[in-house]
Amino acid sequence: MALAQARGIDLVLVTELSRWGRSTIDLLNTLRELESRKVSVIAMSGMTFDLASPHGRMLATFLSGIAEFERDLISERVKSGLAAAKARGRRLGRQPGQRPKSDRLAPKVLALIAEGRSYRWIARDLAISKNTVADIAKRYRESKCARA
Repeated sequence: MALAQARGIDLVLVTELSRWGRSTIDLLNTLRELESRKVSVIAMSGMTFDLASPHGRMLATFLSGIAEFERDLISERVKSGLAAAKARGRRLGRQPGQRPKSDRLAPKVLALIAEGRSYRWIARDLAISKNTVADIAKRYRESKCARA
């Protein structure tokens, strides 16, 4: 939009018009704004939307409405599938498992934390991410609290 406002473009090429906006209203507002700035919109399928004409506006509205309906149906299917899996006792989300590298480095990380080193310094020194260092410290605190 910044390029359109600065008159840096006169055409927008999209792969699929239905993937552009979050909702039909959002897409139509975006298309209207582009139209007011004299920017054309072309979909990769070869469709050109002349939003100045009633036919172009109707076509864009129709296609974006169908796409929004399709996204809503997919969302409903996913939610019902997750609910059914949960009802069957299935655990959702990331499962706890082995972390070979961080488990191997945990004693070094904990020793360096005890020395007062920063997580960032420890991560750089041991060639791991800062988040891994934080995760090791968190698991150690949790296991310490569980033992107490």
